[in-house]
Amino acid sequence: MALKINDECIWCGACEPECPNNAIYEQGVEWSLSDGTSLKGQVVLKNNEPLDTSQRNAPLSNDIFYIVPDKCTECQGFHESPRCADVCPVDACVPDEMYQETMDELLGKKEFLHAE
Repeated sequence: MALKINDECIWCGACEPECPNNAIYEQGVEWSLSDGTSLKGQVVLKNNEPLDTSQRNAPLSNDIFYIVPDKCTECQGFHESPRCADVCPVDACVPDEMYQETMDELLGKKEFLHAE
């Protein structure tokens, strides 16, 4: 499943540079699918919603760092475990129960985000 950052976050920023998918953003910062990925143009997300990959989207949190679920692969295909959780000093990077995904789905998402 995708990870999320809970309200234990102390805003240290250790997680953000560790994400190979650029799925972690500072509070209040707009995000896009193309940030840190090879995606270009129009794509269809898992929920069947079309999205322009360069479109800037509203922040998912204005209070703490946040993780974009459509970009989080739990670091599958990159690292042995989620790097954000590994480096978080307060264990604020936790599984997001709203986004249940299998290992195959996470690896498929990684391929989708980083297709050459």
